[in-house]
Amino acid sequence: MTKSALRHQFLAQRRALSAEDVASRSRAIAERLFGTFLADTKKLTIVHTFLPIARQNEVDTRPIVHRIWQDFTGVRVAIPVTDVATNQLAHYVITSETSLIENRWGISEPEPGNCPVIGSQLIDVVLVPLLAFDTHGHRVGHGKGYYDRFLAECRPDCLKIGLSLFEPVEQIDDV
Repeated sequence: MTKSALRHQFLAQRRALSAEDVASRSRAIAERLFGTFLADTKKLTIVHTFLPIARQNEVDTRPIVHRIWQDFTGVRVAIPVTDVATNQLAHYVITSETSLIENRWGISEPEPGNCPVIGSQLIDVVLVPLLAFDTHGHRVGHGKGYYDRFLAECRPDCLKIGLSLFEPVEQIDDV
């Protein structure tokens, strides 16, 4: 299938999930993440994650963020803020005290000037939102390319972990 067809199909599938389904699948993702990828945090300093758009039934990453704050001394959490003027993501380090406001797309962001901005090269792990993905590691997002540009800026040793509520498709035809 093409990216466009997959985007349409998986947006519909996500909308059809109940809040309980999203919560249950998100918990399973967090358990696997901490059991596999974040089990050894000795070399981690910054984990970058998206925050969910609840009305779009995205993976709920907030429990992941809270567990990092609670259990991983010295590991900071960064979140993206979309800059539509430059078509880029800016990256802000947040803490449990950071005030977040919802932007026009329903994404929680720090209040302007409320926390430090960091460069992509400082990030050790990126949790990437996946609308759909295939068994070859290709992803389908919302189609604006923000994450494609961001991931290209990251260090080669930066670990990129896709988070999806669904299993992979066999192949995306137009990667």
